[in-house]
Amino acid sequence: MMFSTEGNRIRSFLMAGALLLASGLSLLPAAPVQAQGRVLPDFTDLVDQVGPAVVNIRTVEKVTQRGGTPEMDEEMQEFLRRFFGQQMPNIPRQGPRNRQQPQEEERPRGVGSGFILTADGFVMTNAHVVDGASEVLVTLVDKREFKAKIIGADKRTDVAVVKIDATGLPAVKVGDISKLRVGEWVMAIGSPFGLENTVTAGIVSAKQRDTGDYLPFIQTDVAINPGNSGGPLINMRGEVVGINSQIYSRSGGFMGISFSIPIDEAIRVSEQLRVSGRVSRGRIGVQIDQVTKDVAESIGLGKAQGALVRGVEAGSPGEKAGIEPGDIITRFDGKSIEKPSDLPRLVGNTKPGTKSSVTVFRRGNSRDFNVMIAEIEPDKPARVAEREEPVAKSSASPAAKSLGLAVSELTETQKKELKLKGGVKIDSVADAATRAGLREGDIVLAVNNAEVANVKEFESALAKADKTKPVSVLFRRGEWAQYALVRPAR
Repeated sequence: MMFSTEGNRIRSFLMAGALLLASGLSLLPAAPVQAQGRVLPDFTDLVDQVGPAVVNIRTVEKVTQRGGTPEMDEEMQEFLRRFFGQQMPNIPRQGPRNRQQPQEEERPRGVGSGFILTADGFVMTNAHVVDGASEVLVTLVDKREFKAKIIGADKRTDVAVVKIDATGLPAVKVGDISKLRVGEWVMAIGSPFGLENTVTAGIVSAKQRDTGDYLPFIQTDVAINPGNSGGPLINMRGEVVGINSQIYSRSGGFMGISFSIPIDEAIRVSEQLRVSGRVSRGRIGVQIDQVTKDVAESIGLGKAQGALVRGVEAGSPGEKAGIEPGDIITRFDGKSIEKPSDLPRLVGNTKPGTKSSVTVFRRGNSRDFNVMIAEIEPDKPARVAEREEPVAKSSASPAAKSLGLAVSELTETQKKELKLKGGVKIDSVADAATRAGLREGDIVLAVNNAEVANVKEFESALAKADKTKPVSVLFRRGEWAQYALVRPAR
């Protein structure tokens, strides 16, 4: 009786399970939706494909060592004789003539990574990896080691090219950086902490990351540590898309943010290094700054874009073309300047001797200039004009007082020294002007897009200003021009 009842229970359970299966349900957890269940990438084939083209780079530096036997004078010899109770050999004192000459000793300097560009032995790495090295040793995956010759290194972009005497080498494939997408998987191969052929992977976190004047970096979360520098960043097609160069860290180790030099920029630099051993860059001789949203709105530019010209070097291509401090460069050679860092990159990549067009926003209007690009040279310190004591009486009209300003005319000597046609000199600042960052000695060039050649024009421009809105003031401090927004007291 009990056995029969148990059998019925089993049959009932089996029938219920059959009904569930027939209705499309399962007793097991539901399978993930295909769109949400993508398989993680397999990097094994990529390692086999690209790994042989990745190299380990060791550098050696020469250190000067002073040789010679330490001097031992008579008093020291006598002390040793008494202390040890034995006759010490007579060691002659060494004069300048019988001292040994300084000797050079080679010491290990550091370890980095690199990758083979061409089958005939050109290798790309970071400039900081080979900087200061007296000897560069390149080790291949098959353990062959070569002494490398430094073809050239560019510190501005941190790109270097070295050459080893070998042929038939496995070279990397160069990828198209324009096809690289944020979120896609990438892989790095290098020698972190000297551990050769180490593979790490992650995703592209951002593109066009501004951390330098000449390069928009690729940001990833690929683990990069000391020794990875100069190694390749590889996409899932086995193509090199960047050179691992920097990390963001508070501890000195990897913290989830690393930066790579875009391969198109690196190739452009490497081609010049291979031809001439150096990189030639264009310049127009202007110092630039950011255009803030408030300033853009106050002068009628609309949105915060372009590069504010704070200063123009004397005799530079920019000055010869007619560019002035306070101009906002919005286009270069027809390309839009969205942020200040865009300009040095575009100008730097332009061949010296080329004539280029520059569009500037000045006093509410756009103007076009033709600039002859010169070759970049070491930065020169800005010369700050000496102040002269005001010889004219300060003016402080009601409008000027509301801004906390008192101004005076410029002397002819000041105009000549500062190379200005007009403007007014600030003699004192208070309240709103102080909060805006203006200082005594600054030269006001324009108010709300209206040029001011003298005190009369300055007061006229202020009188026309809307008392409910901030006043845009273009001023010069030394050789630098910039904008300030002065909010009148209510």
